[in-house]
Parts: sequence; C-alpha cells; structure tokens
Amino acid sequence: MFETLSAIALTASASIVVAFLSHALARTSLGRLTVAGVLGGWFALVLAMGATGALDPARGIGVPGLGLAVALPVAVLAVAFFSAPSIRSAMLAIPMPAMVAVNAIRILGVIFLILQAAGKLPAPFAPSAGWGDIFIGVTALPLAWAMLRFGAPARALTLIWNMIGIADLVNAVALGALSAPGPLQVFAGPPSSALMTTLPWLLIPGFLVPCFMFLHVVIFYRLAKTEAAAPARPWLNGGAARGGVSV
Repeated sequence: MFETLSAIALTASASIVVAFLSHALARTSLGRLTVAGVLGGWFALVLAMGATGALDPARGIGVPGLGLAVALPVAVLAVAFFSAPSIRSAMLAIPMPAMVAVNAIRILGVIFLILQAAGKLPAPFAPSAGWGDIFIGVTALPLAWAMLRFGAPARALTLIWNMIGIADLVNAVALGALSAPGPLQVFAGPPSSALMTTLPWLLIPGFLVPCFMFLHVVIFYRLAKTEAAAPARPWLNGGAARGGVSV
C-alpha cells in the first residue's frame, strides 16, 4: 500500500514539475507543448530504466549510470538556460516566489524516513536526504510569502535557503552513491541505497532531483544578477524580460 501511495504521490509531483517547467521554459503555446513533450519523454525514459532494472547495481550499470541519470539532465537544462536567449528570457519572466513555492513538493522527503524505518534504506543516506527535503519543502511556501510581503529584504534569506536546497540535493546524491553496492560503497549494508534504482523510487533521483537542482541554479543566477541593485518588491515578475531588473 505504501509503495502504491508513493507511486501516486511521486507521479503527481512529477506532473506538477512538468507543468511548471513547461510554462517557465517557453512563452508560446507551441513552445510549451514542445517542452512538455520533451519532459514527458524524459519521464517515460526514467520509467523504462526503472522497469528494466537498467540501473540496478547487481545486474545493471549501477552507480555510474544513476549518476549520469542525475547529472546529464541538469547539464542539458543549464546549457539550454545559459545558451538560449528565449529560454532564459522565459525563465526570468517567472515570478521567483513561484520558483521557490514549487519546492513545497519536497516535503515528500518523508518517504526516505519511512523507508528507513522499514529497514529498506540505510543511514546516513535516508535521514539526511529525508530531513533535508522536508526542511526545504516545509519552508518553501513561507519563504515565497515573505518574498511577496517584504520584497528585497528577503533576498538574504532566499539566498541561504537556496544554498541549503542545493547542498541537500548534492549531499543526497553523494550519500546515495556511497551507500550503493559497488566500488564507491563506503556505508555497507544491508540495506543499501540500491532500492533507489527501482520504481517508483527512481523517479526521485532520475527526474525530480535534476528538475529541482535546475530551479536552484536559476534562482541563484537571478539573485546574483540583482545583488547590486533591486527594486523594493522585485519578486513579482522577471523585470529583465520586460526591460527592468530581474530577480
């Protein structure tokens, strides 16, 4: 039952992320449909890898493959953002509180804690990834509200939150690799983190983690871009896309 509920929750979360990024990465209906199709194809690929056990350390390519499944999408999205003016313009036009608020989905980090309690995931991987995601998820909506309410004075808090969010994802990926069977394993099981290469759990490192890492990169870019000067309430829109100051 827990696996079924988790599959539903993770699929719903992935759908929210796809809808958000489809709107954020393009500014026309055709462009958004194209982005949604690409993201949907990526999601289907992750499902296929999980169903076939392609990343299973015991019979697949294991940790290197999972690392590539996490890093490659982040690299592709980042290159698209920094090299394509239309994509960058679209991302800068999205209100930053919305980019923060979508991280509320990460409250599903409670899944890691439940799996650890059931003896299916090891420490320190599960509690570190779980509590880190829960913290980011619980604070996302209050921070988004603070950005809307207080404007520029919330910038420092947003920067700290964003750095914690990035550190949480990097730490989770690193501890997951160090807890998986293979040459990099430091934290010996059982259990190991190999469960994360199966469905529905692969949706977390294979799809959700790269998407949230990309959003953190964009948030950091926008904060750095407006360090010198920002209007009192810069969060409501992407000013640069309209000729003003973008945050």
